[in-house]
Amino acid sequence: MSKKHSSRIDRRTLLMNAMAAGAAGAATTAAAPAAAQQAAAGATAGGQRPPMTPIKVAKRGAYETAPLRQDAINVCAVQSRVWSVEVKNRAATMKRNLAHVTKLIDYAQGSAEEWGGERLWGAKQDLICMHEFPVQGFQPWTRKELNQIAFELPGPEVDVIAQRAKKYGCYIAFGCYAKEKDWPDHVINMSVIVGPNGDIVSKQWKARNILGLFGEGALIGTTIYDVLDRYVEMYGWDATMPIARTDIGNIAMTAVGAEPMLYTCYALKGAEIMILTVTGGTNAESAIATARANRTYVVGVGNSVSPDNPGFLEGAGSRDEGTVVVDPRGTVLAKTANHHEDAASARVPIADFRKTRRMPEFPMALMLPVFQQYEPVFKPNAFLEKLPETYQESGELVRRRMGMK
Repeated sequence: MSKKHSSRIDRRTLLMNAMAAGAAGAATTAAAPAAAQQAAAGATAGGQRPPMTPIKVAKRGAYETAPLRQDAINVCAVQSRVWSVEVKNRAATMKRNLAHVTKLIDYAQGSAEEWGGERLWGAKQDLICMHEFPVQGFQPWTRKELNQIAFELPGPEVDVIAQRAKKYGCYIAFGCYAKEKDWPDHVINMSVIVGPNGDIVSKQWKARNILGLFGEGALIGTTIYDVLDRYVEMYGWDATMPIARTDIGNIAMTAVGAEPMLYTCYALKGAEIMILTVTGGTNAESAIATARANRTYVVGVGNSVSPDNPGFLEGAGSRDEGTVVVDPRGTVLAKTANHHEDAASARVPIADFRKTRRMPEFPMALMLPVFQQYEPVFKPNAFLEKLPETYQESGELVRRRMGMK
């Protein structure tokens, strides 16, 4: 095992060198004939690993976008309860939770079923944002239990939400535990964005888990950092911090809390709307600071008071200012009025923002030497060595890798 682990350093060096070579050749690739580019795309589509293309990051204030369908959009953040699915009664409780989530989506669109499904109140919402686990809830499940409640993507559970997106011609962003066929037995902490056509627009893995926050235990949902080398080999470096470039703006979504440098990287990659979705902790303060520091719109969406969630007090992770929509100056445009189920909605002039946005400036020549030489205590790829079955086993893995035992 130790021999295998030591080889990963060289493996990652090769990946980084490949990315650097891709960046150096980016101008040549951009100027290549269309036929050659189509041939390269066909090779990737045929099942081969993607080439090590350069990371799509802003260059002198310019970044990649898709054309906008309208000049301004309505953004709504839904603050909902955490209501855990029962593993032994999965079908019934999953159906219950999906019905509750879709009801909240209908309410956010002013089109309650009780009103005949017509919009009788408020404006159409173009983007609805939900927290990290609005459907499945959260419990300290074992890996076996997590695999029973995790979603397939696509799958019947996501289809229910996607049909609401299609009905309203909007985007809906939410978090979930997900399964991927290329990652057997892994359960991925995933952010999902479905679009107005009823399709999955973007699947964004959680970048990393916070370490040392849960006492003797640690989370067992797989993140990018847990399997970094294999992830990069499969999807490329650009996918480690994905941006959904949609016709309502560039959207990044993350359930990583307390990670300002990660949020800055999303902004530098062109995120215009950033959705922070940590269940079990308020996101308002982080959203305000992130918007101001990175000059981007930020939605900080959290959970409400959650009665009847086994093992947790009703107020766990809820605060009165827990859900906000913030503009690039750090000004709160909308916030929930209390800690109950609620929504915060705001108008975002996305076209004007795109025209007038000034990217944050960072003196990279000054800071890069520090970042390049810094060595974290906890190295990546922990879940490539061993996939922990429980929170306790994951905690032991964390402490061992951090040299604490």
